[in-house]
Amino acid sequence: MTFDVEKTRKDFPILSREIQGNNLTYLDNAASSQKPTDVLEGIKQFESNDYSNVHRGLHTLSVLSTSAYEESRKIVQKFLNAKSLEEIIFTSGGTDSVNLVASSYADEHLSKGDEIIITTMEHHANIVPWHFLRERKGVQIKWIDCDQNGKFDINQFEKAITSKTKLIAVTQMSNVLGASPDIKNIIDLSHSQGIPVLVDGCQGVVHEKIDVQKLDCDFYLFSGHKLYGPNGIGILYAKSQYLDRMRPWRGGGDMIKYVQKENITYNDAPNKFEAGTPNITGAVGLGMAINYFEKKIKEGLFDHELRISNYLHSQIKTVKDIVIYGEENIDSPIVTFNVEGQHPHDISTIIDNYGVAIRAGQHCCGPLMDLLGINASARASIAMYTNQQDIDNFIEALERSIALFN
Repeated sequence: MTFDVEKTRKDFPILSREIQGNNLTYLDNAASSQKPTDVLEGIKQFESNDYSNVHRGLHTLSVLSTSAYEESRKIVQKFLNAKSLEEIIFTSGGTDSVNLVASSYADEHLSKGDEIIITTMEHHANIVPWHFLRERKGVQIKWIDCDQNGKFDINQFEKAITSKTKLIAVTQMSNVLGASPDIKNIIDLSHSQGIPVLVDGCQGVVHEKIDVQKLDCDFYLFSGHKLYGPNGIGILYAKSQYLDRMRPWRGGGDMIKYVQKENITYNDAPNKFEAGTPNITGAVGLGMAINYFEKKIKEGLFDHELRISNYLHSQIKTVKDIVIYGEENIDSPIVTFNVEGQHPHDISTIIDNYGVAIRAGQHCCGPLMDLLGINASARASIAMYTNQQDIDNFIEALERSIALFN
C-alpha cells in the first residue's frame, strides 16, 4: 500500500499554520511530534463528557474515566506485545520512567562497586539518574564509546561486562546520530551473563514496530509526546519478575491497599508505581495516539518514512560547507549537522524566518557532543506527515542562511 502523506497531513491542524508569513515546515519531531485531530478531538470529547478521577469511584463519570484509563493500558500492552497488563506502568514521560527504574529497582538491588554499562549515545535522561545512583550508593558507571556514525562492536560490551555488572542501559535509536544499535544482540549477550537490560525507546518506538517479548528486554520505556500523543505521559514496561522485586518509589493514594498508624500494605503492580491522581487525560490521549499510529503503520508508514529519510540525506549532502554527523545513517529519520563558520543557533533562528522549525544545541547529549568534538549542532527530524516539499523548503532556507552569512 502506498502511504498517502497528503491525506495524513490533513489530520494535523497545526500544519496549516503560517510562521513569519510562510507555511510551517516542522522538522523538530525528535524533540516532540504534532498531534492529529483524532487525539486533539478525542481528548476534548473525553474532558468534556467523561472526565473524573479514576479508581475507587462508584459514580458514572468515575466508572467511565477509569474504564478509558485502563483501556489505554490495554492498548499499550497490545502495542508492545507485553505479556500482562501489570507490566505496563503509566509515568510522566521517558525521563520519569528511567528514574523509576533507578530509584525502585537499581537503588534496591545494586551495591557499592556494582557496575552499570551505558553508551556515549545516551540522552541525559538515561545518564543523570545513574549518576545520582553513583552518588548515593557508590555504583560505578562504565561507558561504551561509539564511532562517529554511532556504531558499536559487540566485543566492546563483552569486554566491559564483569561479575560486578548489574545493569545495561542503552538507547534503541540515538536522538543525535539516528543510529540504532543491535539491541537484540546486546540483550542476548547480557542475558547470557544474567544481566538485565533497559532500553530507551523514546526515538525507536516512533519508527519501528516493537515487540518486547521478542526483543526480550527487561525494561522498555517511551514518551507519549514523541508518538503523536499528549505531553506529560510516558510508559515503563517491566517484566513481572522485576516488578515483583521493586519497591514503590513514591507514596500516596492508590499505591497502597491499607494504611494503618504502624503498618502499610502496598498495592500490586502496576498500581504501586502510580501514586496519586495520575495524568488521566494524558493516558487516555496516548491510547488514542497509538490507535492512530497503528492505523498509519498498516497504510505503509514505515516505507514512507524511509523514502523521506533517504531524500533528506541525499539533499542535505549537496549543501555547501555542510558537516553531517552520522553521515552513513542514510535510512535514519534524523539528520544532525553543522555549517562551517556558522553557529547552529544562528542557523535555526534564521531558517525560522522561512517557517522551518529544527532543533539546535546539544540535544541533551553532552558526552556524545564531546566524542564528536563539537559544542552544539543543528538537527532536522521527520515524522509521518513530512513530505518532499518539507525537505525542499528546509534545504532552500538552509542555503539562504548560508548565503546570508557569506
